[in-house]
Amino acid sequence: MITTNQNKQIKNILKLKKSARERRKQGLFLVEGIRMFEEIPEKLLYKAFVTEEFFQMHKELFQQIEPEFVSEKIMKEISDTMTPQGVLALVKMQKYELEDLVKGNPLLLVLENIQDPGNLGTILRTGEGAGVTGVLMSRDTVDIYNPKVIRSTMGSIFRMPFLYIDNMDEALEFLKKSHITTYAAHLDGTNYTKENFHQGTAFFIGNEGNGLSQHMSDAAQKLIKIPMHGKVESLNAAMASGLLVYEARRQREEGGK
Repeated sequence: MITTNQNKQIKNILKLKKSARERRKQGLFLVEGIRMFEEIPEKLLYKAFVTEEFFQMHKELFQQIEPEFVSEKIMKEISDTMTPQGVLALVKMQKYELEDLVKGNPLLLVLENIQDPGNLGTILRTGEGAGVTGVLMSRDTVDIYNPKVIRSTMGSIFRMPFLYIDNMDEALEFLKKSHITTYAAHLDGTNYTKENFHQGTAFFIGNEGNGLSQHMSDAAQKLIKIPMHGKVESLNAAMASGLLVYEARRQREEGGK
């Protein structure tokens, strides 16, 4: 059992918890809590760390793997939550290509400079529920492997294809050539419920405080907006993306009847 934070493995976990660069370098990220642990695909699980108490209560989870035991004190140190459940795993990152995200009848989210980890996690989770086929992110978007993002996805991180884009102009040109219509959420747009999302669709969602950059708005083929009452000017990024993708899902399901 590991009882000291000077242990090489524990030092590495602490590095992975704090540094996006270190996560990218090693191709590993942290997952904790029983619910998220149960979601990890077998091929992606690198190593599990557990307390004795957790292991005794959930032995059935470890029939195929040999976990590393850590003390309660060490589990609190490596955990990113106030009350750790007693299990933490190192998980391998998945690799996607842009071509993977546009197969079939694509429904995409294109995120620009999203900064709130909870927002990004919720966008992934909501996107999965609505049938989104992939999420593209500008390079300045918060790290998707941030522990707070991972928790917010509630497991969608393992099932929703995503990709960070270094050259957004090239990516948008690829979408255009793939016959995907791009829509920017914008105050000057038309009511989003009046548009047709039956075919390949990509919604642009901007930064929480500043919205989409002018460059991204200009790059979109169409501008759409979510009508507001009262003095509200805009919605939370996760809420706005949820409304848009569920409208697309509604249209596609009704169109198939």
